[in-house]
Amino acid sequence: MKLPPSSKNWLTIIGSIIASVNLALIILLFVLSTIFNKSNTNLGLFIYIILPGFMVMGLLLIPVGMLRERSKLRKSASHEARFPRIDLNDPRHRNAFIIFTITTIVVLFLSTMGSFEAYHMTESVEFCGTLCHQVMEPEHTAFQNSPHANVACVECHVGSGASWYIKSKISGLHQVWAVMTKSYPTPIETPLHDLRPARETCEKCHWPQKFYARSLWTKKYFLADSLNTEWDVMLQMKTGPEFSGMGFKEGIHWHINPAVNIEYISENDKRESISYVKYTNKTTGEVTVYRSEKNPVSDSLISASVPRTMDCIDCHNRPSHNYKSPTVYFDKAMTSGEISKDIPFFKKVTMGILTGAFTNKDTAFLKIEDGITDYYKKDYADYYSKNTALINNSIASVKKEFSQNNFPKMKVTYDRYPEHIGHLESDGCFRCHNGLFKADNGRVISHDCNLCHTIVGQGKEGAILYSSIRENLEFQHPVDIGTAWKDNNCSECHKFLY
Repeated sequence: MKLPPSSKNWLTIIGSIIASVNLALIILLFVLSTIFNKSNTNLGLFIYIILPGFMVMGLLLIPVGMLRERSKLRKSASHEARFPRIDLNDPRHRNAFIIFTITTIVVLFLSTMGSFEAYHMTESVEFCGTLCHQVMEPEHTAFQNSPHANVACVECHVGSGASWYIKSKISGLHQVWAVMTKSYPTPIETPLHDLRPARETCEKCHWPQKFYARSLWTKKYFLADSLNTEWDVMLQMKTGPEFSGMGFKEGIHWHINPAVNIEYISENDKRESISYVKYTNKTTGEVTVYRSEKNPVSDSLISASVPRTMDCIDCHNRPSHNYKSPTVYFDKAMTSGEISKDIPFFKKVTMGILTGAFTNKDTAFLKIEDGITDYYKKDYADYYSKNTALINNSIASVKKEFSQNNFPKMKVTYDRYPEHIGHLESDGCFRCHNGLFKADNGRVISHDCNLCHTIVGQGKEGAILYSSIRENLEFQHPVDIGTAWKDNNCSECHKFLY
């Protein structure tokens, strides 16, 4: 089979070799991954993105080389410039046409299949979470232990539609460059201001009309005493009204009532310190502006700022990437039985270690193991000798919980990304509901905790005090601190203590 003279040049030959080699590698890797059922993100990256990219580059070199060679031949023969002519009666034209047609069909088939696979691979959780291992390790680990572990990353971060898909891939190029040049910040800065609005993602599953009923929330805490004393709290969470037929007229989820609009301005746009709140009733047109007495904001700053419209993420800001504090993940593990509550002073000893700073996980694991072991060998030698396996199993559980919530290389700890739900370890609800936001008409954003929940049970295990569902118990602090809990936000102590 004779090829046209224009194909006899080094650029076309090199392009053919590059395309052929990469095509062979794609087929080989695909067959091997299918036979041995070995599919992972890195292998998929080569099969569907990197190697096809080189193959396309080789294919592009072929016509470029032929056009250059044809131009040279035309000049040397002093032929006038003419458009290409296809004559299937000419063996050279026929051969070129057959090769071109077969190659085009094969390439189109492979590129269609490859594009489909590449699309699904780049939309997968593994691609998002493991490709840039160190950078995404904290987010991926927290995600796997979240309520949304079975929801793909792109469902929330991208959503449906071509426009946001393209936007996410363009943004991804910047992120890839940051990883390659190691120019990314540690930890990654939040909040992310270019995320798709929650109304276009979260509310595809969690639509507002779904949140009517109230719920009962129970929590076990353990005190840092010799018995690791259990302290239970039961709350009736007023996510919605008492009667579902009332809709959004009251309850926590009133904040996302489609009939109202709440806007706010935060200091440095971090959403932690809020100084201005604007409420608009879309039905009546009523507008109320609240200003913080603690953080006054000028009219000029308000006019120069772009207020944020409140949505789900303003409270549920860590829905899938929440890093728990030592006391939270410790209590969780002790509640499940992974950490034994029969070991005296175990919470006190462990918290004294976990509240420290660590440069890497290996150092942290050594300090956890050595610190706990040394304490019991020294102060509870007899108990340690009889319960070594129990203590070691509890130490292993502490390490496991630590590794899921702390990432020293990325400088990620729970206090780097405060959660806005509640008000125990961060201001959360109290960012606005602190009694300091007043309007010109005298209205105040209430500081009353009973707006959001009522305490229906609290106390030590076996001696819990209960109330009826329509009554409320006054909060009782597990440790006697007088009335300090009334005068200060919980986070002023709990952010630093256990």
